[in-house]
Amino acid sequence: MRYRKQDQDGDHVFGSSANDFYVDSAEAVAQSVKTRLNLWIGEWFADTSDGTGWNQAVLGKKAGNLYELALRQRVLETQGVLSIEDFESQTDPNIRKLTVTMTINTIYGTYSLDEEINR
Repeated sequence: MRYRKQDQDGDHVFGSSANDFYVDSAEAVAQSVKTRLNLWIGEWFADTSDGTGWNQAVLGKKAGNLYELALRQRVLETQGVLSIEDFESQTDPNIRKLTVTMTINTIYGTYSLDEEINR
């Protein structure tokens, strides 16, 4: 698996040739997970059915933590992910922030993610 690195702002990294990519590593799978979580359904012109169901399952007033099921499913459907070892989420509705912390088991080893999602 080869995946282009992103900087803190989510922009692709260029200019360092092969060093701009994660190759056959847990970081490559983690970058794919982050990218997939941040893609909304209908946002990608080549496949408008792909994406995380933010409007459908995550945002708004949902019963309990049902949004966790949607996020877990999205992560587990990512190429290279074998399982989710640990998953925690916290919401702050006042500033519309969701923090997801998880440890994923990938085909290359384990990786811990800490994602803040502001919507």
